[in-house]
Amino acid sequence: MVIAPTVLASALARAALAADSAIVLCLGDSLTAGYGLSAAEAFPAQLEAALRSEGMAVRVVNAGVSGDTTAGGLARLDWVLAERPDLVVVELGANDALRGFEPSLTEANLDAILSRLGAERLPVVLAGMLAPLNLGPDYGNAFNGIYPRLAAKYGTTLYPFFLDGVAAEPAFNQDDGIHPNAAGVARIVAGIRPIIAELLPRS
Repeated sequence: MVIAPTVLASALARAALAADSAIVLCLGDSLTAGYGLSAAEAFPAQLEAALRSEGMAVRVVNAGVSGDTTAGGLARLDWVLAERPDLVVVELGANDALRGFEPSLTEANLDAILSRLGAERLPVVLAGMLAPLNLGPDYGNAFNGIYPRLAAKYGTTLYPFFLDGVAAEPAFNQDDGIHPNAAGVARIVAGIRPIIAELLPRS
């Protein structure tokens, strides 16, 4: 088979870009994985497109698993770190709260994740989550304090609420009222992108 020069050049250019790209690893649940969305509409893909539009050579890895908890994220952390990321976005905890898990267990899992990433000397953006109001103020106060407390402990960059501007907004959610639609993901990306861009080197 003969490969046209233009096709070969394009393939080599893509390979060179991939080799030189900074890698952002998004460790999360369905909000990262893109539940109900196409691959191009999911958070990692939209984030990659937004960062590249700023001239950044970056590859964003979707390490989201729908239904995942903080325990699940911790259990697969070593495996996903095989991607050798330059920065990690941690978006976990929503399913812990939806299932009413004891906040101390959620905090212990996230603590272990941040400790492991710190040992790897990786910059981290910790995406916060808020407990559902129906769980009551005591649970909410215990859960909601996890993220700022851990961010302070590890000197981690905190994005206080991953669903900021999207939660409880019908225009930005799918019919289940929980998962963002493509427009909702775009709004999330618009909020968190400057923080991630600040932590990554420009090409």
